[in-house]
Amino acid sequence: MAVSWNAALALNVSQLGGAQRLASSGRAQSASSTIFCCAGPTERRASIVRSGVSCSHELASVSDSRKSVVAAATLARAEPVSTPEVEALLDSIKWDSKGLVVAIAQHIDTGAILMQGFSNRDAISATLASRRATFFSRSRSCLWTKGETSENFINVVDVYLDCDRDSIIYLGKPDGPTCHTGAETCYFTSAFESSNPEALTTLYSLESTIASRKVEVTPKPSWTKKLVENPKLLCSKIREEADELCRSLEDNEGRERTISEMADVLYHSMVLCSVQDVKMEEVLAVLRGRFSKSGVEEKASRNVKAQT
Repeated sequence: MAVSWNAALALNVSQLGGAQRLASSGRAQSASSTIFCCAGPTERRASIVRSGVSCSHELASVSDSRKSVVAAATLARAEPVSTPEVEALLDSIKWDSKGLVVAIAQHIDTGAILMQGFSNRDAISATLASRRATFFSRSRSCLWTKGETSENFINVVDVYLDCDRDSIIYLGKPDGPTCHTGAETCYFTSAFESSNPEALTTLYSLESTIASRKVEVTPKPSWTKKLVENPKLLCSKIREEADELCRSLEDNEGRERTISEMADVLYHSMVLCSVQDVKMEEVLAVLRGRFSKSGVEEKASRNVKAQT
């Protein structure tokens, strides 16, 4: 019987057979499954941890300073939880000869590829149970949850398999920069010498360009700069472009005209957002929050709030 990722992701504490999940504080509590942890690159010592046994208890040979680091990481580490639904999903994956698949973390709002790693059965199971992106370290032979030391977790909203079922995407929202360098993503080196500091989608490349124009000090004329410095002009252009977009439908001007006018509306609206220090990520997060709601009910609730 086929089981969807959503079914596994929707499992709550009672459906997980009482297994404890990560607390809101980020402290991991023991589950009845086996996980692996490690002391670090210099004291590479894997421990098998079962119910109620902390990784730090197994690291007797590690220095006190290292123990404190490992203990802190252990508290934030996600743990796998086995259920029939999860096992059915895991059985459907085409693992490589080492029992691994490529695991890609993607930002749910910006679409940015945050990082790439590898996951085994326990890593995916831990991700499904905790909603925190968890991987398997090939160099240290242990599970690790992104953010367990930096606290920049990737909070997973959904998990997707590719058509060949040999790679997965953790689709989620990061708590902070993903890369250990402090960059938002691990992908910031372009093969084509791009001017962008990181791999950006079209929407976010535009947002980045608008932001740079806003602070530029140059004699070179810039329409964006002119709009930023003249709110009255900016608002009049948004109204003008919105009207032209509507007329592309009312006057049956065709889809190409609609595409062009929509691009104008989007650009000018994003300039206004930049002036207000509003990120497109924030706007898209609001839209995503409305997906499960009736548009009619959502508008009605806004009217009620306005009256109170």
